[in-house]
Amino acid sequence: MSALHLLDDPMFTRGRRLLGLLVLLLLAPVALAHKPSDSYLTLQTTAGEIRGQWDIALRDIDHAIGLDDNQDGAITWGELRAHHDDIAAYTLARLELSADGQLCPTRAVQHLVDEHTDGGYAVLRFAATCPDIAGAIHTLSVNYRLFFDLDPQHRGLLKIEYAGETRSVILSAGAPLQRIELSAPSALRQFVDYAAHGVWHIGIGIDHLLFLISLLLPAVLLRVDRAWTGAEHFRDALWEVFKVVTAFTVAHSITLSLAALEVVQLPSRWVESAIAASVILAALNNLLVIAGPSRWLFAFAFGLIHGFGFASVLADLGLPRDSLLLALVAFNVGVELGQMAVVAVFLPLAWSMRRQWIYRRGVLAGGSWLVIAIASVWLVERIFEMKLLA
Repeated sequence: MSALHLLDDPMFTRGRRLLGLLVLLLLAPVALAHKPSDSYLTLQTTAGEIRGQWDIALRDIDHAIGLDDNQDGAITWGELRAHHDDIAAYTLARLELSADGQLCPTRAVQHLVDEHTDGGYAVLRFAATCPDIAGAIHTLSVNYRLFFDLDPQHRGLLKIEYAGETRSVILSAGAPLQRIELSAPSALRQFVDYAAHGVWHIGIGIDHLLFLISLLLPAVLLRVDRAWTGAEHFRDALWEVFKVVTAFTVAHSITLSLAALEVVQLPSRWVESAIAASVILAALNNLLVIAGPSRWLFAFAFGLIHGFGFASVLADLGLPRDSLLLALVAFNVGVELGQMAVVAVFLPLAWSMRRQWIYRRGVLAGGSWLVIAIASVWLVERIFEMKLLA
């Protein structure tokens, strides 16, 4: 076949699309070696007043307004204290609170510092007075604009405490304004909220996705005489995908639950390092065929580690103790929905290209080497708590 005819071949076109999709997925993580940019906003409402606490990563504030005055790579308490007024002015100008349609001006009350799973955070405590409201607040509106001009992927994780109930809401560049009815939320509403957290996390949890996809890449192939060839029957590929995804799901559900219930706790640094190592091994398996047909056991073993990674997200969200089981189940459902969406896109494309050289050489082999390179950067950064790439 001539080069011109090859370019017009529909199978080749699909192969280029699949390869392009994989490259986009692989290149995106270079900027996401660490936990994505999140802030944690907690609001408590009383008669005519809103009390708030806002935990914001020091690295994000430093990027926005500059905190490291001597440029030594470390932000001291003295440097942070010198910028308290700057922090309050910058952040509160990007948060607007309204109660029952009335604007409630905010003012800083106290500055603290805290450690989260991914490093140091500035803690801003503030109050918002609603002068025209004397009784209980019924509807709260939050207009959140922090860092969206610098990082469109930034999120505000909002927790509202009212009359003994806890609500969780995600504030993003696509949905910066949220209007919350403060009546007790239904179990269905809480379930949907935490499921949305799960879907969002698997979407931005590139290391989890690369681990899973690395294990799925050979699912449409067979190993014959030490070489890969296309599988004969779709049901065989589907069964292989089912085993891998199910094993991964069961494993991370176990450790997610144990960690969220505080039965087992592991240092975040070592969990994130182990996740990076698991991505390397999953991709290396496609080149050396270590696990072979037992990839589902591989998925289960390392899925236990990934579960602790998922748990760190829920820990930072602050699970309500009275609805812990509901939140756990909903978050897991959201993660599985996210995984199923990835599989639904990946599997048909991979199946259509399984007999083409571009899949075996470009996607499976080339993609696996690229995954190894990216995850190796993550591993070094996470073990030594350093940043190799800007």
